[in-house]
Amino acid sequence: MWVIYALLSALFAALVSILAKIGIENVNSNLATAIRTVVVLVLAWGVVFATGKHSEIAAIGNKSWLFLILSGIATGISWLFYYKALQIGEASKVMPVDKFSLVFGIFLAFIILKETVTLKTIIGGILITLGTLVLVL
Repeated sequence: MWVIYALLSALFAALVSILAKIGIENVNSNLATAIRTVVVLVLAWGVVFATGKHSEIAAIGNKSWLFLILSGIATGISWLFYYKALQIGEASKVMPVDKFSLVFGIFLAFIILKETVTLKTIIGGILITLGTLVLVL
């Protein structure tokens, strides 16, 4: 089931880029990011309240709060840079470079999360790197 969710995530991530590229024409990229963030905020809280999960807020521990806040900061910074890149670059080139985050993520999972390094993961990371280079150059 996770594969279906991951594929839907990929589809909507692609739509984000295409819709954003059209939407940021003649709009400051920081303003566009702020507008997008408000929409995401309303949507996410709507889902939380619609599913009744808002009652679980009190059970969130300090460590989780800290890392969720740090993740939110990283998300915001990523979006600001992404929208600026998308505004001044071609979507077909910006998207693959943005998805290079996969390679950074794999590397950080090995270093920070102490996940097992496998030959398959290393080869996959190398192929993603080569694919990104082919699409950008």
